[in-house]
Amino acid sequence: MLEFRTQGFNGYAVKYSPFFDSKIAVASSANYGLVGNGRLHILNLTSNGIVADKWFDTQDSLYDLAWSDAHENQIVVATGDGSVKLFDISLDEFPVQSWQEHKREVFAVHWNLVTKDTFCSSSWDGTIKIWSPDRSASVLTLPTHSCTYSAAFSPHNASILSSVSSDSHLRIFDLRSPSSASNHLTLAIPLHAPPTSIPHPSQYTAQAISPSEALTHDWNKYRATVVAAAGVDRQIRTFDIRASRTQGPLAILPGHDYAVRKLAWSPHVSDMLLSASYDMTCRVWTDGSNGAAPGTGLAKAEIIHGGGVVDGGGPGGIGVGGGRELGRMGRHTEFAMGVDWCLFGAEGWCASCGWDERVLVWDVASVM
Repeated sequence: MLEFRTQGFNGYAVKYSPFFDSKIAVASSANYGLVGNGRLHILNLTSNGIVADKWFDTQDSLYDLAWSDAHENQIVVATGDGSVKLFDISLDEFPVQSWQEHKREVFAVHWNLVTKDTFCSSSWDGTIKIWSPDRSASVLTLPTHSCTYSAAFSPHNASILSSVSSDSHLRIFDLRSPSSASNHLTLAIPLHAPPTSIPHPSQYTAQAISPSEALTHDWNKYRATVVAAAGVDRQIRTFDIRASRTQGPLAILPGHDYAVRKLAWSPHVSDMLLSASYDMTCRVWTDGSNGAAPGTGLAKAEIIHGGGVVDGGGPGGIGVGGGRELGRMGRHTEFAMGVDWCLFGAEGWCASCGWDERVLVWDVASVM
């Protein structure tokens, strides 16, 4: 495990470069993002550990970042003053572009992985905006009417956009649909809806399905209609957007002790995902779609954690849909805020960051 200290700045998001396996960017904030400056760290993985290449300071907190998929040196960041800034890391000091349209904090940014020429941002002001680096104003604004913590383009379709927000809904927008009807909104999925088929109904209580703020979501990289979402209620849910109205969640993964702050599906294994939580752990899960622990040879439902044996589903046991926890990394000493997978090399390497001012690079196989 490799470690880097973001001295004086608390980590909010970490992302591997889509072009280089040795380059990582971290969005961080002073004073836990409550007040003060932000800093974008550019880090290199070397034979001598993690080395800071350069950093860019901002006047307000940084909450998220996204690498450009069209330009290897460009990164867009989400800031606490409502602005969206584009940095070129081959330059020094200042952003090459800045947009100021959101009325409140911008909490998420995401690049379009298909067309590669646009990106989106979501804000506490209840809107999602789509941008082009070549334009001085946003291309489109999509209202959600609630605090929107996460927005992302589908990695399979350039016209499909999703978001999760404080009203406990996953929204799907199709930019090909007529805008006059409902601002391109085609689907609004209540995350707290119970599954239609429950093996043990008594285990799925009313408390477990009460609405709560959704903080994060991610598209599956292999199954074009599957999305995972999580938030304050501590449970991870996966949905098939083709049948979400009648089916409810495909899988429910209990186990985290506090809110889930970030989710990331594996780019290598179709049923594996990674989570970061306020309980200071990062956990590896299978959603149960493959029927067995993927790629590990793990045939039993017991995993050793700190000398003790727990059920493979973590403290919550095996969840609805057959998914379960495969392992956990508990080296963070404050809220774990961000996780990301490395796209290159041996599958399973990832990075995490947290409020403990630490960036950790580790292999998920070491905790499974």
